[in-house]
Amino acid sequence: MKLSELFRMQENFNCNVLEKDIIHDQDVKYEKILALQVKIAEIANETNCFKYCNSKNLSDKNILLKKYKDCLYFIISIGLDYKFKPGEIVCKFSTSSLTSQFENLYIDINDFVVCSSFDHYITLFEDFITLGNSLKFTEEEILN
Repeated sequence: MKLSELFRMQENFNCNVLEKDIIHDQDVKYEKILALQVKIAEIANETNCFKYCNSKNLSDKNILLKKYKDCLYFIISIGLDYKFKPGEIVCKFSTSSLTSQFENLYIDINDFVVCSSFDHYITLFEDFITLGNSLKFTEEEILN
């Protein structure tokens, strides 16, 4: 998945927010990471994948896609905070359950918080794109 346009759009948005003095020059890296964790939990909640006693029906695809895009914007914004701008992310296919994929995303976030390296960021991004693939989102749906 080519990302340069998404990074450019998010960078413009971030600059507009800073120009309007909404953030007041505070360091918001950890707030963005917490927001990402919350948004990922919202997607998990919509999938019902963790509800082992009940049926596991997915929510409306449009609702899932909106929440997924919110997470994507946070991931891109976090990357910009660390000056990480990957040109492309490889979409992998996973045989893991959705529950395992969500757990892996939280592990990826934790690894990134502990060591904010480009490699940890790429792993987080790739695993997130893989989740989108597992949720049956096409690249076109994500990019639009």
